[in-house]
Amino acid sequence: MTLYKNYTLFFVTAIVVAISGNAQQIQINQLGYGIDAPKIAAVTNMEKGSRFYLTSLNYGDTVYSGVLLPAHTDTYANQMPVQLADFSTFQQPGVYHLLVPGAQNQPIVHIQSQPFYAVGKALIKGFYYQRASMPLLPAYAGMWRREAGHPDTAVFIHSSAATAQRPVGSVIVTPGGWYDAGDYNKYIVNSGITVYTLLNAYSNFSPYFDTLHFYIPESNNTLPDLLDEVLYNLRWMLTMQDTDGGVYHKCTNAAFDGMIMPNAAMQPRYVVQKSTAATLDFAAVMAQASRIFAQWNQVLPGLSDSCKKAAIHAWQWAEGHPNIDYNQVQMNAKFKPAITTGAYGDTQLLDEWFWAAAELAITTEDAVYIHWLLQYKVPPVTIPSWNRVAALGMYSLLDNRRLLPQKLGLLADSLYRVLIQNADALLHHANGAMHTVMGQCADDFIWGSNAVAANQGIWLLHAFMLTGQRRYLNGALSNADYLLGRNASGYCYVTGFGVKSPMHPHHRPSIADGIEPPVPGLLVGGPNPGKQDGQAYPNIFPETAYTDNDKAYACNEIAINWNAPAVYLLNGLNYLATQGVWGK
Repeated sequence: MTLYKNYTLFFVTAIVVAISGNAQQIQINQLGYGIDAPKIAAVTNMEKGSRFYLTSLNYGDTVYSGVLLPAHTDTYANQMPVQLADFSTFQQPGVYHLLVPGAQNQPIVHIQSQPFYAVGKALIKGFYYQRASMPLLPAYAGMWRREAGHPDTAVFIHSSAATAQRPVGSVIVTPGGWYDAGDYNKYIVNSGITVYTLLNAYSNFSPYFDTLHFYIPESNNTLPDLLDEVLYNLRWMLTMQDTDGGVYHKCTNAAFDGMIMPNAAMQPRYVVQKSTAATLDFAAVMAQASRIFAQWNQVLPGLSDSCKKAAIHAWQWAEGHPNIDYNQVQMNAKFKPAITTGAYGDTQLLDEWFWAAAELAITTEDAVYIHWLLQYKVPPVTIPSWNRVAALGMYSLLDNRRLLPQKLGLLADSLYRVLIQNADALLHHANGAMHTVMGQCADDFIWGSNAVAANQGIWLLHAFMLTGQRRYLNGALSNADYLLGRNASGYCYVTGFGVKSPMHPHHRPSIADGIEPPVPGLLVGGPNPGKQDGQAYPNIFPETAYTDNDKAYACNEIAINWNAPAVYLLNGLNYLATQGVWGK
């Protein structure tokens, strides 16, 4: 075919729209599309475009052309008109230009069998870059090598956490673990959902992860790299359990460090008040870890048993302390020094009880936990976040449904209906302006909105694996497209990937290391009209309330509980691609 050649009209139009500030931009998944997957691009600020063209890289041949779909209005991007280019039927692997007459850009489109392979690995490697208490060596960290920070070998018992056995000012050893986000503190509550999500990814896609290497110091042992990385944080979590079974809420400075490298951060470290939420999250994760690491007993003798014992001990403490909330304001009024780092406070704990009971029931088959599940009403099950974890218990119960005692059958049936009904609700508006599941509700655009998109994708993948219905898989793929560039801002939200990605995340090492590119493989929070950081944003519309500014922590910080669902979603899709299900 001959390439569309009206270049004069094309470029004049592009200049006009650029000057007007209402540029017509083609937004694509910048990492690529699967050969037999849906392939959709969004042309923003366009209402009356007619055709689009896929050409060879030298513009010599048009390999595919199609008609742009009628314009839809993007409600959450200032009523911006959007036309879609759907080239799903084109299944020739390769690299192409996508042209739309009148559009300002001509993006390069990749079509390949596993378009998320590199970014999926990088998102896991992102956890390595978050490791505390160890140097990151050039062999593994490349230009982002750094000295060790926060050895945490002499951490003080804060006055809020003091007991007769561990009085105020006594010292414990709690090294390792991951820095939680852009700061240098370590939080049990947020580690809970993070470790769960990574272990659930391994459980669901173990054949894929068993052979996936991303070059960390432990890569030469027999344990899969993903489990090695999880283990680095899991071992830290075990050190956070007090002798009575309760779990300290966090290991922290009294105040946030400045924008300095970890080894330059020398403030005293504390473990603070034990909380019911942290203890139940700990119990759930340890019970789950006990199941998964049981198959590695020869490599890690005793770990599975230790995790199970720790989980049971934590549950028992929570039974005796069912409502110990972490309220940092109240704590600071009573105890010193005042703690002003992230609170992760949660006063609604039925979902934590449900999650912990589910994991312990599956792991131990003990009547205590089964009875709890039968006696208590299941809490509302929503897209998970650090303070809404009922869905994690649901995933585990359904993943292990065949192993559950018969008396839990009705509960499992109920949870199956909840999962499918909510998956259908996610798809109900999937034909919106950007044709992504993400962004059909203003509530999607919260602090950490990109984790909402990834967790929606996880929910849909669970629905797909339970039913085999392709529409759920397509919905999950649409949210991968969203995270990787098919969105109103035009950003691929993973550092180091795509042609337009964050260069200035709110992440202390990326700011302080003097290296222009940020640490790669980190998912930033994403659009957030709340603007809790007080920075100037381009606009206040939910889907475009994003700025690549290292001070804009409400939209541009990174966090382990945001990276984890992206790991699950993109690597899960990779695995399913290797199984040939994308084209069915």
